[in-house]
Amino acid sequence: MQSLQHQLQASGDFLSLTRENEWSIPESFSFDVIHQATNTKSTVSVLDTGIILFEPIDRTSTKDIVLSCAVHGNETAPIEICAELIEKLIKGQLHLAERVLFLFGNPASMNIGKRFVEENLNRLFSGAHSDGGLINKERHRAKKLEQTVTEFFTEHGLSGNRERYHYDLHTAIRGSKNDKFAVYPFRHGSPWKTSQLEFLAACDVSTILLSHSPTTTFSYFSSNNFGADAFTVELGKVRPFGENDMASFAAVKQTLTRFVSGQALDTTPYKANDFNIFEIDQTINRETQDFVLHFADDVENFTDFPLGFVLATDGDIEHKVRTEGEAIIFPNADVALGQRALLTVKPTTI
Repeated sequence: MQSLQHQLQASGDFLSLTRENEWSIPESFSFDVIHQATNTKSTVSVLDTGIILFEPIDRTSTKDIVLSCAVHGNETAPIEICAELIEKLIKGQLHLAERVLFLFGNPASMNIGKRFVEENLNRLFSGAHSDGGLINKERHRAKKLEQTVTEFFTEHGLSGNRERYHYDLHTAIRGSKNDKFAVYPFRHGSPWKTSQLEFLAACDVSTILLSHSPTTTFSYFSSNNFGADAFTVELGKVRPFGENDMASFAAVKQTLTRFVSGQALDTTPYKANDFNIFEIDQTINRETQDFVLHFADDVENFTDFPLGFVLATDGDIEHKVRTEGEAIIFPNADVALGQRALLTVKPTTI
């Protein structure tokens, strides 16, 4: 274990350590880091593979921030963004002002370049991992991630004096008319926060999808259980490691860097016209082996179709466009039976 710690302290390369230990590490470890410019100290705790916690030693922070990625292992741009932030923090090149928990969700799926090994991890939160039993390693991983986030958010209790955030970073399977967008989890009657939309806009994310029902996604888990400001953030399209145009994520990296280091954020006051806001219209699940999408594989997210257009057939069932301006998002005909194969969305306001 000491060799793992020395390796990490020397290289700052937490991503490689994670990929070399895809399901677990022998034991947790921690060490202190001194920021090069300010001489301030922080503690780094490797809690398990892909799970690393940074805490300022002065304990004056007010924010608890979760930055997760690799819940789907082939969504590499967010992984590379988080790996860079982690390296800078370990090497003392980036000042740490807040408690930050980084999570590489599914290292084993990273290593095979696929969304998941056996089961979609982002359908296993809020206890879904135990529905039918912990029958595969991804279910065990989802439970571990839930436990880690729970401990992180509750270390100081659940009183209102801590600000909690969780940005679950993804990329979409196919291209999108809106290259970056975020899903705002269902808030059970609490208002949508324009201050959070301002934060996302600073990340170059101005398309927002409002969810109106509970889900088993990671961001909903944090939002619903801990009152965290949480989002599933889609950053472009799936690409292999090393093939992402990282320049297109400059605003994301800059904003997250400022956020964890306590610097002022480059936000502008909320204006409705600066955003494209949608809400879910239809959730279409795959119920039979005969499920077929009736549009091409290269049709982009947020493409709309005319009223009455048959979007999909599922055996004898036809799923049609039923609302003017209704558009598709997240189409995937290859999901397991009973899982979501397509969402449709329509424009809305907040």
